[in-house]
Amino acid sequence: MKLTVINGPNLNMLGIREPEIYGKGGYNLLCEKILEHGKRLGVQVEILQSNHEGDLVDMIQDCYQKVDGIIINPGAYTHTSIAILDAAKAVNLPMVEVHISDVSKREAFRQISYIRDACLKTIMGHGMDGYLEAMDYLVHEVNK
Repeated sequence: MKLTVINGPNLNMLGIREPEIYGKGGYNLLCEKILEHGKRLGVQVEILQSNHEGDLVDMIQDCYQKVDGIIINPGAYTHTSIAILDAAKAVNLPMVEVHISDVSKREAFRQISYIRDACLKTIMGHGMDGYLEAMDYLVHEVNK
């Protein structure tokens, strides 16, 4: 099984940006956790990150017919990008939306998620472990 993890803007600043919200662990720690969990599950994982909307669209499109599922944290584009939603719908792959913080308890503008319409599940507020939960979920769902 192959999964792609796609991270949007400012995720590369984990550990630096608002550690009281996102935690003190850096982006490299997140990547290590994901790759280690992938090994435990016997899953091949690619991790991608960009601060640019068009790059994220390209990353999603590049997954078409190459991977079994996508885990996505679009960052702030969650609340603004119809282009990312359209790319996700186009590739029609099992997808899980992940947010490190619990966006349901944050600012009003964060209550909107465009990507959610293309996702099987949303995991939020579980810190970095939310990515591991998403991996477990996709492995179970795809292998049904």
